Amino acid sequence: MVLAHNLGFPRIGRDRELKKAQEAFWKGELDEVGLRVVGQQLRTAHWQVQKDAGIELLPVGDFAWYDQVLTHSLTFGVIPERFRGHGNAKPTLQTLFAMARGVSDSCRGGAHAQEMTKWFDTNYHYLVPEFTAEQQFELSWEQLFEEVDEAKALGYAVKPVVIGPLTYLWLGKTKGAEFDKLDLLERLLPLYGQIFQRLAAQGVEWVQIDEPILVLDLPQDWKNAFERAYNLLQKDPLKKLVATYFGDLEDNLGLAAGLPVDGLHIDLVRAPDQYPTILDRMPAYKVLSLGLVNGRNVWRCNLEKALEVARHAHERLGERLWIAPSCSLLHSPVDLAREDKLDAELKSWLAFAVQKCQEVALLARAVSQPEAAEVVAALAESRAVQTSRAASPRIHKPEVQARLAAVLPADSQRQSVFAERIVKQRAGLNLPAFPTTTIGSFPQTPAIRLTRQSFKQGKISKAEYIEAMHSEIHHAVQVQEHLGLDVLVHGEAERNDMVEYFAEQLDGYAFTRFGWVQSYGSRCVKPAVIYGDLSRPKAMTVDWIEYAQSLTDKVMKGMLTGPVTMLMWSFPREDVKREVQAKQLALAIRDEVVDLEAAGIKIVQIDEAAFREGLPLRKAEWQHYLDWATEAFRLTASGVKDETQIHTHMCYSEFNDVIESIAAMDADVITIETSRSDMELLDAFEKFAYPNEIGPGVYDIHSPRVPSKEEIVTLLRKAALRIPVERLWVNPDCGLKTRAWPETKAALMNMVAAAHELRNDLAAQA
Repeated sequence: MVLAHNLGFPRIGRDRELKKAQEAFWKGELDEVGLRVVGQQLRTAHWQVQKDAGIELLPVGDFAWYDQVLTHSLTFGVIPERFRGHGNAKPTLQTLFAMARGVSDSCRGGAHAQEMTKWFDTNYHYLVPEFTAEQQFELSWEQLFEEVDEAKALGYAVKPVVIGPLTYLWLGKTKGAEFDKLDLLERLLPLYGQIFQRLAAQGVEWVQIDEPILVLDLPQDWKNAFERAYNLLQKDPLKKLVATYFGDLEDNLGLAAGLPVDGLHIDLVRAPDQYPTILDRMPAYKVLSLGLVNGRNVWRCNLEKALEVARHAHERLGERLWIAPSCSLLHSPVDLAREDKLDAELKSWLAFAVQKCQEVALLARAVSQPEAAEVVAALAESRAVQTSRAASPRIHKPEVQARLAAVLPADSQRQSVFAERIVKQRAGLNLPAFPTTTIGSFPQTPAIRLTRQSFKQGKISKAEYIEAMHSEIHHAVQVQEHLGLDVLVHGEAERNDMVEYFAEQLDGYAFTRFGWVQSYGSRCVKPAVIYGDLSRPKAMTVDWIEYAQSLTDKVMKGMLTGPVTMLMWSFPREDVKREVQAKQLALAIRDEVVDLEAAGIKIVQIDEAAFREGLPLRKAEWQHYLDWATEAFRLTASGVKDETQIHTHMCYSEFNDVIESIAAMDADVITIETSRSDMELLDAFEKFAYPNEIGPGVYDIHSPRVPSKEEIVTLLRKAALRIPVERLWVNPDCGLKTRAWPETKAALMNMVAAAHELRNDLAAQA
């Protein structure tokens, strides 16, 4: 028999129960017992739904209270000193949440949260482990063992999931004196031995060890470390399945196939070409798990195509063949059955986590029982769905394709170079040194969300909705003027999400009601689905921004989401290349930029938060991506006059590798998230001598703590050591929609005060 298993399941719940419980706990509305009950209920429900779908070996350890990497840090005792309690006290849930969110000045001196960055090339964020040269490891968190007991008490066959030792060290960063992270490996490996021994004592047979860094370009010393580590780990109990995903093993294929473990999982959705080679390299004793169902997108699996591979593999491997999703289903919405508003044709093309588990189980059964009635019916339905989707007239639009084909190189170039543009812009904008602004959004209060919901449900009229949103915009403008900000924003009260808001107004997008996925912690997003060619029927933001500008004499920024981010934070088509989708989006958003300029808006911000995220995992593929991603942004931004200033914003990223392409985007001002890294991310902009203006984030909006004026001044002075002061802007790390008004006002007041202090210093020096 071919075994159907899963690498991980979404933890948030069909109705985002985890998010709601987390936020209630943080507000003091739910105690720890209540929070833990919600977690247990979710785990129980998720194990059962996977079992019902036909998954035979269930993942345990994929649940996390905030992030799975953070969970491992607590498990290994990797807790920065600023979060440690007195003596040798074990960490608590409060410790975990403090590491993720920071703590206020009234508690432990105002410790800042751990740095957060993207999980490989996904939109999921993980908490970066912090290692010191003196780092010691100890088992200090019982969550994995408790959950194994839970699952086994319910009668499930389980496969605990742990992040492998090399991937865990790779994901972390060093603090304090410089040292090689690999030096910690010998200290870390005994912890894995202890974990495996305890799991074996609990009756576990298999453990899944995630080593996704095997799809990266690894230095030779890291490759050598894999052999050394797993030669030591083979002495410990349990059968071990090393899981790789998100890409092709390429030069690491022989290394991965030869590790002294009992099984290997590979991603055949992202990297189908590695399949034939891996068969020839697998030892005769080893299980091969094939990731045949896409764990990162919402389209139904082409079962006939996947089954061809599975049958071929079964001929070679027999019962050593396992079938799974390509990666953890963490990146997939939970259950398509909840979608009661999608039209029947579009819904028939989709599959969420529950349905993907069913597809995995069906493929496993189809190999062993090809004549079963259920298998024959499912394959016939899959064939019909694929045919319907390929032929549907709603997908292909000749006028969109013709416009893209007519684009010329000049369409992606501003009229003048930056040095000439900035002179005109400074004259027209008349801003002080260290100009202050925000990234765009202000708190999305319960009242705003309720008003938007009431309008969608038809409980209030369009006129009433517009009046309510105008009131919120008026309030946001008043607050900003009172605080003394230099460049204002309208606050985005009318926007549900920075991608969904625009996608709802573009042709070629579809939307779900319950297609939520976790971005980080309690932050969930509902990616729109790109199903066809993309275009803009009418203006999307002009009326709102015009109204905001009418309320003030100060400069008002127009706020848009860029084409690469629109693409990366959507579920894209699989029948068209990503670059085609990005350029279709670029032309649609370009029309909006031009319309904003015509409406008198002098600054337009085109957020490309996901620019770095889209970078392929292998360097050999970087340049092609960077070329089309940069061109897409320039195509969006280049339809305006020199006097119109174009801003862009980028989220937590390592910029060193892409700094030249960021410069090639030719935005007049870039704002970036740097506060959690203590301005370290600006090193890239200093070394490259970034030519345009920069707004390094001066405080972390993902944490509720309010930074002091002195803290912001310190960060800005660090920034001024790297960037000429005449090119520095002052702004928060990101949008403020998740924050409350009191902390928002307090933080911005300190930010403005810090800018004034630096202006005074500058004046004194002059």
